[in-house]
This record gives sequence, C-alpha cells and structure tokens, in this order.
Amino acid sequence: MKRMMKVLGVIMVAIVLLGMGIAPAMAQTPSTAPYSGDLWNRSTLTGDWFGVRNDLAAKGITFDMNLTQVYQGIVNGGKDDAWKYGGRGDLTFNLDTQKLGLWPGGFFKVEVEGNFTNSVNGLTGALNPVNTNQIFPMPTGDNLNVPNVSFMQFFSPYAGVVVGKLALLTPTTGDMNEFAHGKGDTQFMNGAFNINPVTLLTIPYSALGAGLIIVPTKDPHAAIIGFSVLQSNGKASTSGFDDLHSNQLSFVGEARMRTNFFGLTGHQLIGGAYSNKTFTSLDQSLRFFIENRTFEKQNGSWNVYYNFDQYLYEPEKGSGKGVGIFGRFGASDGNPNPMHFFVSIGIGGKGIIPGRPLDRFGLGYYYMDVKSPKFTGLLSTRELLRDEYGFEAYYNVAITPWLQLTPDIQVVRPAQKDFVDTKGLIPVRKNVDTATVLGLRLQMVF
Repeated sequence: MKRMMKVLGVIMVAIVLLGMGIAPAMAQTPSTAPYSGDLWNRSTLTGDWFGVRNDLAAKGITFDMNLTQVYQGIVNGGKDDAWKYGGRGDLTFNLDTQKLGLWPGGFFKVEVEGNFTNSVNGLTGALNPVNTNQIFPMPTGDNLNVPNVSFMQFFSPYAGVVVGKLALLTPTTGDMNEFAHGKGDTQFMNGAFNINPVTLLTIPYSALGAGLIIVPTKDPHAAIIGFSVLQSNGKASTSGFDDLHSNQLSFVGEARMRTNFFGLTGHQLIGGAYSNKTFTSLDQSLRFFIENRTFEKQNGSWNVYYNFDQYLYEPEKGSGKGVGIFGRFGASDGNPNPMHFFVSIGIGGKGIIPGRPLDRFGLGYYYMDVKSPKFTGLLSTRELLRDEYGFEAYYNVAITPWLQLTPDIQVVRPAQKDFVDTKGLIPVRKNVDTATVLGLRLQMVF
C-alpha cells in the first residue's frame, strides 16, 4: 500500500507539472474543423474518417463515443482500505431531420452505455458515490444498456415536445450547472457535485416518459423551461413497457435562465419533482416488521431544488473559459427520502493557464442533512445514519482535446455510522470514520 501511495503521489506531481505548462502547448490548440486535424489537435482520436464523419455531421448525423476509466482508492477511513478499477463507455447517435433534408425541428437520439469491473462506492459508507461515473447505466455489476431512445419535435422556435425512453442526466439537461454537472467523467467525480441528491428518489435516471419544452426567447441557452411525466420505476436495463400498468409516475418541472450580473455570464435554475410511488418508510417499528413480515409504507415523495453558477473572471464572454462559483440547495419530505436538506458550494474554472485552454479544475464542499431510519424495538431505538459532508478537488489535464487525465482527492464524512465486519472468525461492529479517497481518471473521446 505504501509503495502504491508513493507511485500515485509521483504521478500526481507529474500531472500538476504537466498542467502548468511543461507539456507541448500545441496539444492544447483546438482544431477549427469539428473532426479534422492532426493527432494532437483534432477533437477526437479517430478523426474525420477520411472526410465521411464531417459530411455526416453536415447532414445532421453524428456519432459521439467516449471511454472513461477510473482507478480510485480509500487510503484512510471508510469501511475498508481498497483500490478499485472501473470504467464506462458511451456511444450516442444523433439525427437532425432538418439538416438531413426531411422536416424542420425533429431530433432523434439513441444512447448505448455500459460500465465494467468495480468501484469503491460501496466501501466509503457514504450515500453519495465518490465515483459517479461507475453508477451509470446501473450501479452494480457489468452492464450494457440503452438508457435513451427518444424523439424531440419543435413546432415553433418557442416550444416542442419529447417522448421515448429518456436518460435525464445528460450534459445538457437535468440540474445543469456550468462548473458542476455530468456523469463524473470531465468535472467532479463525487455525485453530490454532479446532480442534486434530493432528486434521486423521485426522478429515475432512465425511464419512459414525455415532456414539454418551452424556449421563451428562441434561444435555449438564454432560457429554457421543461415539464415532464416519467415512469417512476424506470431503469436503464428495462424497456419500461411491462410496468406501464402500475400507474407509478414522477412529475418534474425545471427552469433555467442565463444571467448577466456584473457583465459576466451566470445561470439560475429552479426545479421540483413529485412521485406517487409507494416507498418504504424510513421510521420503522421492529414490532410492525415482525408481526406483518413487511416494512411500513409511505405513499409519495416530493423535493425542490435550486442551483446557480456565476463567472467572476471571464476574459471572453460566452467562451466557456474563466473562473466562477457555483452552489446547490435541495429539500425533500425527509420521509421516505433520507436526504432531507442538501447544500453545496464551490469554485470551478477552465482555460485560465496560458497555453492550457482546455484544462479544468474544481474545488467543492457539500453538506447533507440526513433523516436517519429508526428501528424501534421493545427496549430501544437505533439510528443507522448521520449527516454527511465532504470535500473534493480535481485538476483535469487536457493532454490533447480527446485525451484528458484527472487527479482527484476527496475527504468524506459518510452518513453510515457503523457496520459489521465479517472478515474475521467472529463478526465485529466497527465505526465508519471519515474517508480519504484518491483517484485518477482517464477519458478518451473517439
């Protein structure tokens, strides 16, 4: 373990030096063509496919492919010291009917996603995953699924609809934030910084659904409003049609607006969700369980959420480069949702080091008020969880536009208080201490 720590330390130092400008500056110069250019400057590893890829893109057909690999370890605290390797691949097909010469305003999308091997998510004791990338499309086992098969149609510049199997945590929708968003492959790795965790009980990642999209100013980057109805039991591993008779639905509304405070780019987002699904109640009576052989139920769950991002330094407005702050707040019913209140705040940036226009960095802190399940027996009441908080810092080094390497460190005080260690001959109950997690992430865009 000590040798591994030394090796990882050397690698991190090397990456930081690389990010400070020791690597060739030419590797940071993006190509003006979408897929063309030499190996160091083009946007993807496989290039333009002898011109075919650029021609297809001009006709509205694109193929986006990437592979993200993560090597991550708990070096102190948590439930166990361990290092795990895992990865996720993603292939997205997009078709624009207007560019293809068919009809205006139509967009087809199909996404194929899979993960492999393992992660340390289950070993920290935290409710929020320290490796968000590994929970998609499903959080356990090796998976290959199709989380998104959808069609969007705009009837005017102001409004459209979307229908199909929808994957909601995409880089352009679902609690979007300039500095803290996504599936853990380009920005923060901890799930608390990628999506508001209070929404996870009521809003499934992949589900059959339909939605209305409103663009008040004709520019979706300026303001966009969405309302959707989703199947609460949706999973990336199922089509969803077998459960349509259950009438368990999630209702989601969200609005995002671009701001111009201090003459700098920012965004404000507010949303809410409700599910009529029957959940297991957090406050459980042991006597009820013994007599009825089941857990108490709770009908329905709701949450509201908010996030903002604001540039504080923006050398060129709208370029996506500069330094800014971000924050999130969320609240839920607290039962059945264990994540009662949530807040996060941090700083992020991109392209602020001369000669490194594609490098990113971020530092963030989150706190989650947890409503602990209470198992009440004849003699005592036992609480299983406590409030959770954590810190994360990362630096994303763009070796080329299509190859990015990210060292990451997280310190998390997990929600789980203790656990039963069964490694020895006699099971022993142990405390779950604050976990320190180190990681390296490598993303390749094909």
